[in-house]
Parts: sequence; C-alpha cells; structure tokens
Amino acid sequence: MEHTEIETVIQSILMRSGSGVGVKIDSHFPGGRLAGGKYTMSTHTITLYIEEIKEQCMQLFGSLDQFKDYLAVIFAHELGHSQDRHLSALADLYDETSNESDKSKIAFLIEKNAWKYAQKLIPEISRAFVKKIIFHSLKPYYESIELQTA
Repeated sequence: MEHTEIETVIQSILMRSGSGVGVKIDSHFPGGRLAGGKYTMSTHTITLYIEEIKEQCMQLFGSLDQFKDYLAVIFAHELGHSQDRHLSALADLYDETSNESDKSKIAFLIEKNAWKYAQKLIPEISRAFVKKIIFHSLKPYYESIELQTA
C-alpha cells in the first residue's frame, strides 16, 4: 500500500470523526513492543507505526490482503483514545494508583472506551474482522485482571 493510500484511509476516517487531532506516520515504534499506534494527550497527536501495523496484520490474518481495513481499525482505535472525554481522569487515576489489580482494570477500561468509539466510526468494515482485532488487543488485559483476581 502506497503512502498516499495510507493518507487517504486516515483522512477519510479523520473527516468522519470531526476530530482536530494531529496525525503523524512513522515506520517503526521506538520501543520493544509491537505497537501499531499511540495517542499522546499532551500534544493531542496520534502516531501510527506502519511496519508494526503490517506485522500485526500478518500475525493475526496471515497476509497483508486486509491491510487497508486493518489500518483503518487501528487508526479508529487511536482516534477513540483522542476523543475519550474520560481519558485524562482515567490516566490520572492510573498514575495515582499503586494497586496492580486496580491499575490493570483502569488500563482495560481505557482500552475498552477506545474500542467502543472505534466500532461506531468504521461500520463499513466487517464486524467479525473488527471483533477479532479487539479480542486479540484486549486479551492481555483480560489475562492480567484474571491472574490478579485468582
């Protein structure tokens, strides 16, 4: 997928959302995680990491045939963070909490809020496709909460 096609996907969803969030595109996430995107509250900016998004798509679906839709889902999720009116309070609560179980629950809520918004933003993408991505995205949070309550 060409850079212009990536821009078209992003601009289409951004216009649909009505958001004024800034968007940056980088090739790689500067860390050891396979993060496809990141929302930064302090600058109200979403950064997408294209090579990580490709790798995630390959791991989950075995090819890049659905990369365009996968990119749209990841971007919609990051937009969900940027539009979450509770994010700042939840982030503060997360920072102030020392209990690991409570931190996991707050992090899970932050992610669920973003996914809830994302699903409304991309109704044209197969629900089963989106649900599979959400399931794999939230799985570590479910496991963390389950381990801490066991």
